[in-house]
Amino acid sequence: MGQLEAVGSPRDLRNLNEDQVRELCSEIRDTLVTTCARTGGHLGPNLGVVELTVAIHRTFDSPRDRIVFDTGHQAYVHKLLTGRAAAFGTLRQEGGLSGYPSQAESDHDIVENSHASTALSYADGLAKAYAIRGEDRHVVALIGDGALTGGMAWEALNNIAISKDSRLVIVVNDNGRSYTPTIGGLATALTSLRTNPRYEQMLGIVKKRVNAVPGVGHAAYDALHAIKKGVKDALAPQGLFEDLGFKYVGPVDGHDVTAMEQVLQQAKRYGGPVIVHAITRKGYGYDAAERHEADQFHAPGPFDIDTGEENPKGRIWTDVFADEMVHLGAKRRDLVVITAAMTHPVGLDKFQKRFPERTFDVGIAEQHAATSAAGLAMGGLHPVVAVYATFLNRAFDQVLMDVALHKCGVTFVLDRAGVTGDDGASHNGMWDMSVFQVVPGLRLAAPRDPARLRELLGEAVEVSDAPTIVRFPKGAPPADIDAVGKAGGCDVLVRSGRRDVLIVAVGAMATTCVDVADRLIAQGIGVTVVDPRWVKPVDPALIELAREHQLVVSVEDNGRVGGVGAVLLQTLTDAGVTTPFRLHGIPQEFLHHAKRASLLEQIGLTSQAIARGIVEDVAAAREAGVGIWSGTAVPAWDYRAGRWQVATFHAHH
Repeated sequence: MGQLEAVGSPRDLRNLNEDQVRELCSEIRDTLVTTCARTGGHLGPNLGVVELTVAIHRTFDSPRDRIVFDTGHQAYVHKLLTGRAAAFGTLRQEGGLSGYPSQAESDHDIVENSHASTALSYADGLAKAYAIRGEDRHVVALIGDGALTGGMAWEALNNIAISKDSRLVIVVNDNGRSYTPTIGGLATALTSLRTNPRYEQMLGIVKKRVNAVPGVGHAAYDALHAIKKGVKDALAPQGLFEDLGFKYVGPVDGHDVTAMEQVLQQAKRYGGPVIVHAITRKGYGYDAAERHEADQFHAPGPFDIDTGEENPKGRIWTDVFADEMVHLGAKRRDLVVITAAMTHPVGLDKFQKRFPERTFDVGIAEQHAATSAAGLAMGGLHPVVAVYATFLNRAFDQVLMDVALHKCGVTFVLDRAGVTGDDGASHNGMWDMSVFQVVPGLRLAAPRDPARLRELLGEAVEVSDAPTIVRFPKGAPPADIDAVGKAGGCDVLVRSGRRDVLIVAVGAMATTCVDVADRLIAQGIGVTVVDPRWVKPVDPALIELAREHQLVVSVEDNGRVGGVGAVLLQTLTDAGVTTPFRLHGIPQEFLHHAKRASLLEQIGLTSQAIARGIVEDVAAAREAGVGIWSGTAVPAWDYRAGRWQVATFHAHH
C-alpha cells in the first residue's frame, strides 16, 4: 500500500517520518499529473502547493481548524488528503469531484466560491466568529496564484491587521515573483523572535524606557526601530506587511515540508494574525509544466504525459475573437485592450505580441479594469476589456457608474458566456444578460457564429458614447448561418409557411433554433426564426413580428429572470401585444459541474425539448380552437398557468 492510499484523513499524516512524507508528496504529484492528463484541470497551481498543503494539514486540525483556499483551484492536494483520493479520478466529471472545494463533498471544505481575492474576508469573519463564541480554533487562509492582485484582498488585510486577537494564519503562496531568499541562522533567529509573544512585550518595555529619556528618547527609539526594520527588510523584503501591523514569517521554501511545518508551528503559537510567506514554483515536479512558458500548465485540457502536449481541440470561439482583435488593432491605433490576469485564456496574447504598448493586464482586478477603461476612453482611446463572463459581475458598479454614467465608449468582451460546464456554479456565465440589462445606454450583442462575432465586434468598437458588451460561449463555434432576410436590425434565419410561430434566437442558441424550425416544418407548422444580433435594446421590429405571429418563443443561454426573453415579454406587454409567449433559458439556480451539452439537455435547452414544447402548445391551441386555427385572431393564453385556456373566446373583428 502506498502512502497516499493509507491517508484517510489529515490526522494520518502526523505519524509519518520525513522519508514517508517525501514519498507521499511524490505519489500526490503522480496522481495529479495522471488524473489531469485525462480530465484536464488546474494542474500547475496544485503541483506548486503539494508540500505546502501537506505541511498545513500536519500542523493544523482540519476540519476544526478551518482552511480557506484562494483561489479554490489550488485545493486538489487538499482533496487528496481529506479522504477523497479514491474518487480523485472523477475530478471535474459529472457526478464526480468538483474542481473546487465543495461542502457537499467533505466537512473539510467550507468556501466553494472560486472567484479570487475573497479568502481573507471569509477568514476574517470566521476568526472573529470563533473568538466571539469562545472557540479555540484557528483559521488558515492560503492565498496565492495571483489572488493578492485583487483589491478585495487588501481591504481584508487592512481590517485583519487591527484584529489583534484573531487566530488567523495567512499563508502567501508566492509563485509569481522572485524574491531574494532568506537563508542562514540570523534569519531563522529573527523569524523565531518575531513570532514569540514575549517579543512584543519586550518591545513595549524598550519603547517605554527609551522614550522616557529626556531630550533624546523619541529620536533614539526611532533610530533603533529603523535599524531593526532595515535589517529585517534586507533579509526579507516584506516590510509592507509589517507596516500594516502583521507579524511576518519568511520567506520560506514552500517545497520543504520540514521548514514549512516549523514556521507554521511558530505562527500557530502567536496569538494574533500572522503572514507566512512561502516561495513556490508553479508546475513544480513535472518537467513539462515547469518548461511551459505561457503559464506552467495553469489549466490544461487533457494532454500526453510524456510530451506534455495537449490533445488537439480544434478552433474555439476565443480564437475567432483573438484573430479579429489583431485585425482591428492593425486598423485602429486608438484600440487598446485590458484584461484581468487572463491574457492567454481570453486570447489577448496575440494582440499583446503585436501591440505590447496597447495591452494592459491589471491582475485580478475587474473593478479597476472597468474604471481604468473609462479613463482610457476619456483620454481619447477605445478600450476593449476581455474577461470571462462570470467575472464581469464583480465590476457591475463600475460599469454602471464609471462607464455608462459618463457615456464612455468601452467594449466589454465576455468569453465563456452561458453554460460553461466543467468548472461548476461559479464559472457559468449565465448572469450577464440579466445583470447588465439595467444599465442605461448599454448595448449588448450576442453573436450566433464566427462571422457575426467579427461583425458585431467591429460594430461595438465604433460606439464611442456608451458601453457595449459582446458575449460568446465556451468551446467550438458552429458553422456560419447566413440570413435569408432582414427585419429591422434583426437577421431572419428561417421563414417558412404561415406565421404560426416566431422564434427569437439569442446568440449561440441560433443553431439550436434553426434545428427547432426544421422539426416544426416537418410537423406542418409555419415558423419564422430571427436573430436580434443586438439584444439590448430591444429591436422595434420584434414588436411587429410578434404581433403578426400566433406564438412567440425566445431561447437564450442566460438566466430566465431578467434576461433577453423577460425584457422582450415586458416590451411586448407595454406595446399591447397579447401574442402568447414561451421563454426558454437557464433556470435561476447554481448548476452543478458537467459538460455543457449535458447541462443544456438537463435544463431543456435542446432542439428536441424546445420543439416538443412548441408542438404541444400548437396542438393545445388547435384543440381549443384558438387563433388562426379556429378562424379567430385572439389567443386564449393563461400567462400565469402557462397554457392555452379552453373556456372562453371572443371573435376578432
